Amino acid sequence: MTTLDESLQEPGLAASPNRLSAFLAPRLGGLPRAFWALWTGTLINRLGTMVEPFLGLYLTTARGLSLAQAGGVMTVLGAGSLGGQFLGGTLADRIGRRRTLLLSTLGTGGAMLALGYAQGMVALVAAAALLGLLMDMFRPASQAMVADMVPAADRARAFGLNFWAVNLGWAVAMVSAGTLARTGFHTLFWINAATAAAFGTLVWRAVPETRPARPAGADADPRGGFLDVLRDRVMVGYTLAAMAYVFVLMQSMTTMPLAMREHGLGPGTYGWVIAINGVVIITVQPLVNAWLTRRDHSLVLAAGMAVVAVGIGCTALASRPWEYAVAVVLWSFGEIMAASVLQAIVAGLAPDHLRGRYSGLYGLAWSGGFMLAPLGGTQLLGLGGSALMWPACGALGLAAAAAQIALGPAVRRRTAVQPDA
Repeated sequence: MTTLDESLQEPGLAASPNRLSAFLAPRLGGLPRAFWALWTGTLINRLGTMVEPFLGLYLTTARGLSLAQAGGVMTVLGAGSLGGQFLGGTLADRIGRRRTLLLSTLGTGGAMLALGYAQGMVALVAAAALLGLLMDMFRPASQAMVADMVPAADRARAFGLNFWAVNLGWAVAMVSAGTLARTGFHTLFWINAATAAAFGTLVWRAVPETRPARPAGADADPRGGFLDVLRDRVMVGYTLAAMAYVFVLMQSMTTMPLAMREHGLGPGTYGWVIAINGVVIITVQPLVNAWLTRRDHSLVLAAGMAVVAVGIGCTALASRPWEYAVAVVLWSFGEIMAASVLQAIVAGLAPDHLRGRYSGLYGLAWSGGFMLAPLGGTQLLGLGGSALMWPACGALGLAAAAAQIALGPAVRRRTAVQPDA
């Protein structure tokens, strides 16, 4: 006989797993096993991303370079990253996504150690150029691989999960790197190299090649290169709008600490204020990603760009830590919105045989925006201080959102998910 306590408890026990399944299914369900292997590799790789944020400090302290020399080495690294995006996109389409990923991740491990042990300016520049070329070469291949293996209706959700993994790994890496750096910078280089190699090993063991097979017959064999991508006016316009958005977003990493210093706020305050961005993304993005990806992608992206622009623009009103924190929370919500659909739109615009190159051009928006952000932001800050720099960047962000709205009809026509036959 069932007791009263049992009759009360059993429905609850049954309902709890059902509620959990109902919560997880639209967020995590329906994605192939190979995607989760790639996702795990992405997380591992990001957990070890410890050298880049401390590279300037390493070059000026451990290697005794001047600020100008250290800046030159880091510029070479950035230039190599630009080349890596193009090369990675080309190789992903020509030799395959898997081989490109293996070349990039395993090569990054070796190049990371080469930079860590390089002596002299010539050796440092050469190692930085090689590392810059290899370390971002995997990105177009990884993005093309997700587009290959995940159905169009689920791509935005899959890219959103990758975005969450990147931010989780980055947050853990930043906390860990600060402590590990005290044991010596070489520790950071070895961890960075090991996690990059672990990513490649996981791809080698668990992720098959996904590049679509070419049709039989020479006449049916699709050919193409970056010129074909550059002839796509929608994609070029989309890339330029994305680059403007990245330029605005990256002010939080480049000029915000300088602006905060004008109000007597030091690096420690900036550290916890900017950490709020990671906390917001890690906690909020999993809750809203599935909902956002079901909305019109162009409108979600335009709204996200606009929210980031307003949040960055409002930073001009901040002078105390909590005011900067409020601005960070605001643009973090916009970043979540934009990130939920940015890569899915690229995958939808790209023909199957050019997915790597389209992802490479999209990667240029990030590498280029990241390189231009400190140059433009510091110039604006020097000309008119925070009162000029933040509103100007906010206006640029709103212009990017307006451009995305203008591109919206063309993007919808090109990326509409076709119903199953």
